[in-house]
Amino acid sequence: MIIESALDTDTYKVTMMQAVLHQCPGVITEYLFKCRTPGIDFRPYLGDIIKNVNRMCNEIHFTKEDLDYLSESRFIKSDFIDFLRVFRFNYDYLHINCDNKGTLHIRINGPWLHTILFEVPILAIVSEVYSTDFDEACGIDNLNAKIALIKNLSGFFFADFGTRRRRSLAWQRYSLERMFKECPKQLVGTSNMLLAKELGIKAIGTMAHEWLQAFQAMYRVADSQSMAFETWAKEYRGDLGIALSDVIGLKYFLHDFDMFFSKLFDGVRQDSGDPVYFANKMIDHYKSMQIDPLTKSIVFSDGLDFKKAIILWNLFKNRIKVSFGIGTNFTNDFDYKSPQIVLKMVRCNGQPVAKLSDTPEKGMCTDQGYLNYLKTVFDRRIS
Repeated sequence: MIIESALDTDTYKVTMMQAVLHQCPGVITEYLFKCRTPGIDFRPYLGDIIKNVNRMCNEIHFTKEDLDYLSESRFIKSDFIDFLRVFRFNYDYLHINCDNKGTLHIRINGPWLHTILFEVPILAIVSEVYSTDFDEACGIDNLNAKIALIKNLSGFFFADFGTRRRRSLAWQRYSLERMFKECPKQLVGTSNMLLAKELGIKAIGTMAHEWLQAFQAMYRVADSQSMAFETWAKEYRGDLGIALSDVIGLKYFLHDFDMFFSKLFDGVRQDSGDPVYFANKMIDHYKSMQIDPLTKSIVFSDGLDFKKAIILWNLFKNRIKVSFGIGTNFTNDFDYKSPQIVLKMVRCNGQPVAKLSDTPEKGMCTDQGYLNYLKTVFDRRIS
């Protein structure tokens, strides 16, 4: 069984889920799966994917031990714990199949509150089912090289963001244990709540793209980004203060991330586009409002490996606080190319929503007309 615990998910799914419960519990959403790696025939893997998702729906729930762990967090509230006590994964919200070309189709449709936790474990299942033919010695050699690269770097900080595209839970656990033992000053946490609990590591995560996307349907499109940040601040009152910057694109993000949000949030996460350009723009943005950039943070998380992270660290460590979320390169670095897979929100309350990324191929929207409208609205706002 691939998914062993309801806690085997990313922290930001749980933090967003609590905010959905309190701020917008009646919202209906739709997610679609996309494999960005061309040419993969998923038909040989379809049966195992469906079997493991079914098992998760039938057997996995939050245990008393899970809920006791979550209750220890300063930002998890008691009524949310009560909701998780009765939460179950419901297969009725899912549609999973392959077409005659081997393209894997996964569609999730239902109440946001009841579907939000599907994304990470389903992606982990797809990744593990696909990643069966691997050379463990290669993975160990690659991990050893990573440890040697960073263990003596004072002030270099990274977190494991690799649950969604990992080789397996066992490999992610092994990699974290090694890093925690050999690079305790560099490893600041993991997005995986189960492994954070097991290993005594900090659970890392705030918001994901879907949080901002949903507000495109709940409010005026022009106000969606600001309302998403406003509602997040209402829920967490200054906690979990890393804002995601690339749902509409950096230019529009900087327009909405005014002095109020710039002072309120601890920093931002960069997940697409040119990281050097992004960091320079953020530093200038803070300076324009007479905010010392060294009091703020950038979390770089866009397709990083450790060599790229070190380059960025050396460029910006004396100009702004920097840390790194490293995913696939940490949890699935073997002698094969792991598939780049995502499950993104595409509709909310019956309306299309979009991720308009600073890296065009990372964008996702099923309605070109809506995408054109979104761009027009935000262009008018800053003209």
